[in-house]
Amino acid sequence: MRHAPPRTSVLRTTGRLLLGAFLLFAGTAHLTIAREEFAAQVPAWLPLDTDLVVVSSGVVELLLGGALVVLTRHRVLVGWIVAAFFVAVLPGNIAQYVDGVSAFGLDTDAARLTRLFFQPVLVLWALWSTGAWRDRGWLGVGRRGRR
Repeated sequence: MRHAPPRTSVLRTTGRLLLGAFLLFAGTAHLTIAREEFAAQVPAWLPLDTDLVVVSSGVVELLLGGALVVLTRHRVLVGWIVAAFFVAVLPGNIAQYVDGVSAFGLDTDAARLTRLFFQPVLVLWALWSTGAWRDRGWLGVGRRGRR
């Protein structure tokens, strides 16, 4: 039977909870107050209904945010999944820049380009705050001889 991964610092735990709260807020906004703004970010080339993408990604953000807050025993796995999610939505941010779509106050190319640099920050935040990179050996990958 597997045990919980090693404990994390108060700073990492706070970062994980803040990221969880951020995702819970964003997921809620997808489904309510910012639905049109999020719809503007769905790439035109994506062969799916725009509203379906917005609602689905909002539900995923709610699930991931909740997992970051509640599933502390699985925080390493959740960290990797959250990081992968942030990578998966990057094409939408790139499309917003390339297509010149204004949303969330990003109404210039410079603002849209600057936003692209924050996506890696979110990936790193997910990995750092959950200890996912540090504790990857806990998942049975990396670090030989450790399980």
